[in-house]
Amino acid sequence: MTGAVVASSLRGRRAERSSRGAATARAAGPVLTLGTRGSPLALAQAYEAKRRLGEAFPELADDEAVEIRIISTTGDQRLEISLAEIGGKGLFTRELDVALASKEVDFCVHSTKDVPTELIPDTELCTMLPREDTRDVLISGDPEKIKCIEDFPDGSLIGTASLRRQAQIYSKNPNVKCVNFRGNVQTRLRKLQGGDVKGTFLAYAGLKRMSMEEHATKVLEWDEMLPAIAQGAISFQCRSDDERVLNYLKPLSHDDTFQSVTCERAFLAALDGNCKTPIAGQAKVIDGELHLKGLVASPDGKQIFRTERTGKVSEATEIGRDAGNEIRKEAGEAFFQEMQETPRGAERNAGGGSSGGRCTGGRTGGAGDLSKRGDLRTK
Repeated sequence: MTGAVVASSLRGRRAERSSRGAATARAAGPVLTLGTRGSPLALAQAYEAKRRLGEAFPELADDEAVEIRIISTTGDQRLEISLAEIGGKGLFTRELDVALASKEVDFCVHSTKDVPTELIPDTELCTMLPREDTRDVLISGDPEKIKCIEDFPDGSLIGTASLRRQAQIYSKNPNVKCVNFRGNVQTRLRKLQGGDVKGTFLAYAGLKRMSMEEHATKVLEWDEMLPAIAQGAISFQCRSDDERVLNYLKPLSHDDTFQSVTCERAFLAALDGNCKTPIAGQAKVIDGELHLKGLVASPDGKQIFRTERTGKVSEATEIGRDAGNEIRKEAGEAFFQEMQETPRGAERNAGGGSSGGRCTGGRTGGAGDLSKRGDLRTK
């Protein structure tokens, strides 16, 4: 959707609702209630969503018009073990799903990389805000000597909760040891400063949203560390039949981000990504065309399968799905079966963590017919 169309749409909605305004919102209570996790980053994203809604609609400008409701998730509560050991899908969204389905909240604000490719019934990702920088950053405990992955001395402990990062680290420096490293950004930085590990890796988007960019030793380009599926994208999930809420949320969606993330999630769904399979993928609209890079790896980084695709933006789902099927065929079903059969606890011994973002895969056996599922809707 172009900026001019968005502006025109928003002006029309303002005119339609001008009789209500902030005073009505105060009298009637919250106009919208959004659900979010309680981490500092999640709250920063929730407040960004609230700010954008207030700027777009006069009746949402009052501070009480959009209520932020904090909901603790399984992934937030079980910090002592790796994501792969907890198992299952949607570790950071289950409780939010319950709140949405029960109408406790009108919509949920997500880091899209945490969202399973298969959503709960009758819901959709209706909005993607303009994407932040998608790259990862290296944060070194000794920034004068360690400025890139290859600089870490043999035996160095590197903290990461992501098998995606672990596989790419090992492929460049197999003599380090990745160890499970969970918690919010502030917790991880404290552990690093306390000497628990020699370095760690985080999403640049998270640091930027909390104005903590100064902690980054190096911003890693895609050829150094391909980011997670949907990294840097904030999405809104709502009930598909809730026209009132959809009328507020959809005008805020950024089309290039929406189509890029749709492509990436189709790629992930075709691979049936789960917590035991290192997967990375990034799509970007360049000069009107959609460009996708993706990879699947073994946790030890010894096997890496890569793909690149270019095509029409309108064919985002097909591009992602075809790329995923290509890699699945190249790697072979035995490769993916081996990922599934990895003994519980093995990922923790090797570093622990998730495939790319979180436990966000689809059903076992592949993507199925994406056009009939609510997870990849583009309208």
